Amino acid sequence: MKNLFISSALLILLFASCDNNDSNSNSSEATLVTSSNTSGKISYLDLATPNSMVKSFTIASLDAEGISYDSETDAVIVASRTSNRLESYSGLKTGFKAGTDNLNATLNSITGQFTNARETAVSGDIVVVAQDQFATNGMTNKLFVYKKTVLGFDLLKTFITDFKLWGIHMTGADLYAVADLTGDVVLFKDFMSKASGMITATKRVTIAGLTRTHGITYSSADDVMILTDVADAASATDGGIIVIKNFSSVFASTPALGTIAVSNQVRIYGPNSMLGNPVDVAYDSSTNYIYVAERLNGGGKVLTFVYPMTSADVAPTNSRVEAAVTSIFLLRK
Repeated sequence: MKNLFISSALLILLFASCDNNDSNSNSSEATLVTSSNTSGKISYLDLATPNSMVKSFTIASLDAEGISYDSETDAVIVASRTSNRLESYSGLKTGFKAGTDNLNATLNSITGQFTNARETAVSGDIVVVAQDQFATNGMTNKLFVYKKTVLGFDLLKTFITDFKLWGIHMTGADLYAVADLTGDVVLFKDFMSKASGMITATKRVTIAGLTRTHGITYSSADDVMILTDVADAASATDGGIIVIKNFSSVFASTPALGTIAVSNQVRIYGPNSMLGNPVDVAYDSSTNYIYVAERLNGGGKVLTFVYPMTSADVAPTNSRVEAAVTSIFLLRK
């Protein structure tokens, strides 16, 4: 597999933080990982090392969603849509240094507990899987809560939702979820304290002008929520990114079932953005860069955007081709 190089100009920008409020701006570890739903590949990029290369690794699952990375175990976790289970693969740093494609398949959950996984949210040793409704799961939208152990992933709880799931994000004890086919964001406060069964949203709001949301991430350091809009799933050019600054106060001041106005958003839409189906998003509060898994435009691309100050049709700072990329995760320590 050919390694892809990031330009030195981009790497300089990646280390030039625009936010002095973040205490970890000089952190020595920053890793970006992605997965695909057709290629059986994941990618690994060490953002903290100048002139680092993007390294591609082969995994057992052709269709993998919801990737995350733990630097202490040097392992990724994916929700496999090929095997319908959580899978962990270790040895990324070793493989990167050696230039090999070898990863160790280390841990699994029980096969078939979920099907049609779309995203994961990770907090410590807790991994939440979002199951999207499909014929194989009885058209049930469900959240599966696992605990990672030395032997695998133990299923702790399951929750049924009354809306179609896609992106999820944990912050503290709370879980945010997007309601697919809508422009809505849902909050489950004190998520882990809930008992298994049907789960009721603490609050649900609509994001004005957002057609169909998929990707979601929140930065407590900057108090910013970032959402992606895939709009028409058949179009490779009509997607966008929505940034909501001061999100905690904006969300709190919006009544349940109310709407967050466009005036509270900063929006990136248009042909220059290369956004068509941006299905997942990650944010680095140290460098103020937004990373997007763009599934459709050009067959799949990983796009990097400078944190926007005003709404505009802006081009990404960097774009690299990555076939059918569907999930993206950034770890900075």
